[in-house]
Amino acid sequence: MTRLLDEDALVRSSVVANCMMNRERSLSGSNGYGRELGMDVMAELSTRAGAATPVRWLDVCCGSGRAPAEAAGLLADRGLSGQVEITGLDLVDHFVSDSRPPALRLVSGSVNQWVPDGRFDLITCVHGLHYVGDKLGALSRIASWLTGDGLFVGNFDARSVRGADATPTGRRLIAQLRAQGFAYDSARRRVSRRGSAQARFPYRYLGADDQAGPNYTGQPAVDSFYEPLP
Repeated sequence: MTRLLDEDALVRSSVVANCMMNRERSLSGSNGYGRELGMDVMAELSTRAGAATPVRWLDVCCGSGRAPAEAAGLLADRGLSGQVEITGLDLVDHFVSDSRPPALRLVSGSVNQWVPDGRFDLITCVHGLHYVGDKLGALSRIASWLTGDGLFVGNFDARSVRGADATPTGRRLIAQLRAQGFAYDSARRRVSRRGSAQARFPYRYLGADDQAGPNYTGQPAVDSFYEPLP
């Protein structure tokens, strides 16, 4: 019988606490956000800049915040810092110590507990969902945080979502993702959506297994267990 952890216990798990995948990840380069997400974050922000209100980017599971800090610096160089607001959210408060521009805010908290102060035009999550317990709950929350034409892109391994009998939910889950307005790229293991919504998945979260072992990244990850709602 798999030992399932609740959210509080999962936060204290060594697998989650010792995750180093995003600690020093850069905005660009061979291991950067562009490669992992298949999109150019700076191009997305720059295209949206100039609106009546600042463009808002939320980077979920941002690690040390290196990539958001790099973006804030590049925006300042382009004279766009007053037109963009960047928030980095991570479970562990081990952020870059360099002076931070006013456009950048780094906060510690769980994606399933943190409450934002508004909606976002861009939300990213680079490999962070691998370590979240209630992954479907996180996706629902993220969808509700988007603006009307906001964009969310993140890495997501559908095989890490399992039924009560530990079997992967597979195609059924992918069909549910698409029914809720998400796109899922099975080959690249990316999930995305455009526009805000109140997503509702027909599953009840049971808990997480932090001993699931390595996933497709080669790093130990967390499997999440659900049962269908009646």
